[in-house]
Amino acid sequence: MWTGADAPRQPGPVTDPIPAVVLDHVAVAVERWPDAWPRYAVELGGSWSSGGLNVGFGPAQLRFANGARVEILQPWQAESNPFLRRFLDRHGPGPHHLTFKVPDLRAAIDRARQAGFSPVGIDLSHEEWMEAFLHPREATGIVVQLAQAAHGWESPAPEGFPTARRTPPAALLRVTHAVADLGAGLALFAGLLGGRTRAQGAATDGSWEYVELEWGGPLAVRLVAPAGAAPGTGGRALAAWLGRLPGRLHHLVFAVPASGAHEEGEATTVPGLLADEGPAREVAPQDNLGTRLVLVDAPGAP
Repeated sequence: MWTGADAPRQPGPVTDPIPAVVLDHVAVAVERWPDAWPRYAVELGGSWSSGGLNVGFGPAQLRFANGARVEILQPWQAESNPFLRRFLDRHGPGPHHLTFKVPDLRAAIDRARQAGFSPVGIDLSHEEWMEAFLHPREATGIVVQLAQAAHGWESPAPEGFPTARRTPPAALLRVTHAVADLGAGLALFAGLLGGRTRAQGAATDGSWEYVELEWGGPLAVRLVAPAGAAPGTGGRALAAWLGRLPGRLHHLVFAVPASGAHEEGEATTVPGLLADEGPAREVAPQDNLGTRLVLVDAPGAP
């Protein structure tokens, strides 16, 4: 994600969302693909979905038990396209973007502009894949990619991709995205991108509130924000973590079979995690290439 001193912009409410949006995947940036294989492929059981090398970056998508995907980005030929190299040099490895697929990118760009957003990085030159981006200043602290794809993408796994993986694999349930202003988060993810509310509520002590959104696919987004003028301990910690930023991707939630939530990490009560979701373990960002994970027991795990 981009961050900086620029003040966040807050487009107004959207009453006419982009139609038929699908949350396709969440992407994280690392120095090298193999750095990520032990966690995402071996321990969590992600299987190779697609990937390759492009000028400036190499995307590698791993699929989990419920069909949700994580994209692992590594720099490649950065001298010709340095965006990912700049990101890693500035922020280190960690969450990078969310990709939403749309059936008509040109219409989606028009809708975004009408709502007060300013898409950047627009590329309509290839019918097979067209894309545009919302800058984190407008997109609550994370890059949002809008993409139109003519067809799905499949490719063979690269040499050295692990063949021994967790069986059965974990399921990637959701992205938990922390925002300073829940209304601004909803204006983007529900108002413009058309996410449907499937749950909402607050911490038992009232220190943070959340809304969980879905797009019909396996991956959801749970927006979580400090609540009240004087939030409790959890809300203060969340507000301090956000600082002056409009938002940051806080963690990814995986449901791990066979009581995998108890195998590693520290017991956690991170913001956005509900008591009725059962025992959970946290893998801290410094232990997972800059991206925090929360591991919960899969349904039916003993």
